[in-house]
Amino acid sequence: MNLRQRLAAEGLGSLLLAAAVIGSGIMAERLASGNAAVALLANTGATVAALAVLIALLGPLSGAHFNPAVTMIQALRRQLTWPDAGFYAVVQVLGCCLGAVLAHAMFELPLLQSSLHSRAGPAQWLAEAVATCGLLLVVLGHRRSQDAPWMVSAWIGAAYWFTASTSFANPAITLARSLSNTFAGIRPQDVPGFIAAQLCGALAALLLARFLELTGAAGDTRKRTDR
Repeated sequence: MNLRQRLAAEGLGSLLLAAAVIGSGIMAERLASGNAAVALLANTGATVAALAVLIALLGPLSGAHFNPAVTMIQALRRQLTWPDAGFYAVVQVLGCCLGAVLAHAMFELPLLQSSLHSRAGPAQWLAEAVATCGLLLVVLGHRRSQDAPWMVSAWIGAAYWFTASTSFANPAITLARSLSNTFAGIRPQDVPGFIAAQLCGALAALLLARFLELTGAAGDTRKRTDR
């Protein structure tokens, strides 16, 4: 699989994941009649399902990172070259931002928005660090490549409910959600704190994985240097 194909897979997966997260939030908020718990449940279900399918579909092509934090850790582990990691991160961010625009278009909302949803403070940042750390432990520690779709999506689904931040756990998704003044949104000024916490959580997971000697599935972490 050459680099262009892998980048296309990452961009497509990121776009569809962001569209699922934001679009399901819009639909859930419209149908829940003000019941935030029902809206979050619907948002969780759609995100978990979409994430599992996208990992199963695109994992064999690009590794199905869809997440600059995952890409950074794989580069640190020398499973991905740093130039390739940079390209991955760019298409992940672009894909997620385009996914936000796609979700708005599907629901006849203004395509370009700025979120007013406040998500700030130490508890939120701690939640993001925990969510991202857990995600990376799953990515680094799952034994079989076929387990990745259900394990990753199960963690994210659970973290939607046990973290105060509802588990963004992804810098690209965080940026995209700042462009949507909907259920899934986050104010632009709150984005840096979230991303810093996510990167700290990812680095903590790398250290924990090394200490615990977690060994991931070769199919998800093999080094890709072909162009």
